[in-house]
Amino acid sequence: MVAAILLFQPHHQGNMAFTGKYEFESDENYDDFVKKIGLPADKIEMGRNCKIVTEVVQNGNDFTWTQHFPGGRTTTNSFTIDKEADMETMGGRKFKATVKMEGGKIVADFPNYHHTAEISGGKLVEISTSSGVVYKRTSKKIA
Repeated sequence: MVAAILLFQPHHQGNMAFTGKYEFESDENYDDFVKKIGLPADKIEMGRNCKIVTEVVQNGNDFTWTQHFPGGRTTTNSFTIDKEADMETMGGRKFKATVKMEGGKIVADFPNYHHTAEISGGKLVEISTSSGVVYKRTSKKIA
């Protein structure tokens, strides 16, 4: 019976689990990935080993996801799980997406890549995949 109840309440698991401030710790396959999605060379260089601070505010199914870049530039995406929202890519392109929650992971399809985010071992782990190239970014919680 418990399993049946959980099936009908997928968003209650891990409620508020994402809230926090996370500082870039490491990444894998950055260059291959950003070239694959077509970022211009200047943005690729700017983003390499960039100490991005990601700030997540979660209120139930509502999220505000802000990335603070060195030099003061920020990108903010606000969305509600299972509702279409206006979003912006790493490269600044605007698009519409419906963000899902699957097994405690946030899942979104960007124009040219698939993105997941989860909290694992107290760290924010983001994985983006484009045409078989997998980019993984890990950030440690700082607040």
